[in-house]
Amino acid sequence: MVYTLLSIAAFVSVFPFLWLIVGATNISSDILSGKTTPGHALFDNIVKLTQQVDLVQLFYNSTKIAVISTILTLIVASLAGYGFEIFKSKFSERVFAGLLAMLSVPFAALMIPLFVTMAQLHLINTHTAVILPTVASIFVIFYFRQASKSFPMELRDAARVDGLREWQIFLFVYMPVMRSTYAAATIITFMASWNNYLWPLIVLQTNEMKTITLAVASLLSAYVPDYGVVMVATTLATLPTLLIFFILQRQFVQGLLGSLK
Repeated sequence: MVYTLLSIAAFVSVFPFLWLIVGATNISSDILSGKTTPGHALFDNIVKLTQQVDLVQLFYNSTKIAVISTILTLIVASLAGYGFEIFKSKFSERVFAGLLAMLSVPFAALMIPLFVTMAQLHLINTHTAVILPTVASIFVIFYFRQASKSFPMELRDAARVDGLREWQIFLFVYMPVMRSTYAAATIITFMASWNNYLWPLIVLQTNEMKTITLAVASLLSAYVPDYGVVMVATTLATLPTLLIFFILQRQFVQGLLGSLK
């Protein structure tokens, strides 16, 4: 019974992605009719997609934003999480509590202040405007702090006895020990940045600066959407996140388990 229920749950979870791939090979009318078998329109859908959007530019923009956001977020969040856990004080605890309280503020309430700030900095329609608000991710800071609770303090003490400074302990001791946590945070941050839609939609105003997520949404906004083309674009947009997840899958699970200890 357990395996039967798990098999049903797995099928329900995987079926939308399988139907997405099958839909990429069919024409729009077949997709609307509910056809679930592969067709012969994959090449035609790819040609139509390349005629409507610049895939190379879109993937370059999305990759640039996602990679830079991920790297900067990991640096800032790991330093903050390490500092909050290792250097505890009443002041730091209050600051951390304030950060957690900010998680309850919806992003929609921050859009106008963020847009005004970016406009004053002359960053509208730049990738910098998309990257900056994501760097200090409160959730990732919280995740690193919780994971740092499992960091052996004996290693830090031994490193200090050996004469290492605090930045050397962080760089050469903390980071290698917490690599599974970094892998899990990489997946979470990269996927969130790659799939980000609302904020890029507001600040990116020209086709040359838009991401693949915005391109997929624009294909759906047509008066008569070609769902075969949309399926191809969605499949291509999903591949990078799947690749990152499968590469770091084992470390991702270890990182999640480590953060719960």
